Amino acid sequence: MSSSDVLAPKSADFPARRGGGWNLLGSEIAVLFRRRRTWAMLVAVALIPILLAVAVRLSSSTLDPGEGPPFLDRVTQNGLFVGFTAMVVAVPLFLPLTIGVVAGDTIAGEAGLGTLRYLLVAPAGRVRLLLVKFTGAALFCLVATLTLTLSGALIGAALFPVGPVTLLSGDTISVAESLLRSLLMAAYVTVSLLGLAMIGLFISTLTDVPVGAMAATIVVSVVAQILDVIPQLSWLHPWLFSHYWLGFADLLRQPLDLGSFGQNAIVQACYLAVFGALAYSRFVTKDILS
Repeated sequence: MSSSDVLAPKSADFPARRGGGWNLLGSEIAVLFRRRRTWAMLVAVALIPILLAVAVRLSSSTLDPGEGPPFLDRVTQNGLFVGFTAMVVAVPLFLPLTIGVVAGDTIAGEAGLGTLRYLLVAPAGRVRLLLVKFTGAALFCLVATLTLTLSGALIGAALFPVGPVTLLSGDTISVAESLLRSLLMAAYVTVSLLGLAMIGLFISTLTDVPVGAMAATIVVSVVAQILDVIPQLSWLHPWLFSHYWLGFADLLRQPLDLGSFGQNAIVQACYLAVFGALAYSRFVTKDILS
């Protein structure tokens, strides 16, 4: 028996991940959410509204309207604004950071571990694997955003009074409707992060070093946001995947304004199409035996 036979993973080690598409997807999701790193990132995301609410609760000073992050001055009046404020704080940095880690590890992580070749067992295995990996990253986007929303709602209700919410338009809605709008905001942010997740998947096909792919994805996120604040590049702003990230504030108006949601979805769909095609083009020609 050769040394390569001894060191190679046994086919029995990958029973679920060598099955059909649904088996592969189920195994990918299970592997993703069994990792301690995944849970550590979700705990960190959940701590954002908790730390914010505790800081406001312990503070002896009151904020003037417009001072600090958006909605922060309303937290003491209504705990439901904790989740809204946490979303504003988390979207530019913390959520993209976690997405960069997950998306950057999709293909590069398997290549680095030497398990990539064992996943590609069907003629169309590469396409299927790309779809499964992106679906896993997209699911993490949703779970991370919902974690932030739920944590904000719970800690807000625990530390501050909760009641009807006064919207940016001046109208007042019930607690039940405000919770529905919180879920709609979570959906908005999830869609916002899909373009970055696909970019991370593409970068992950370019290297066998997952840390490098993670870092590159995070850097792309930062660069896009820097470009978005340069006035001389205003012509480029609507086409940046990060341009509409904070547009969910429009969901706090009456009547409900879904214009930003639609524009954001179109931009993210363009990034999915372009970088999905680039990831496919790169991955189908990738030498997995090297």
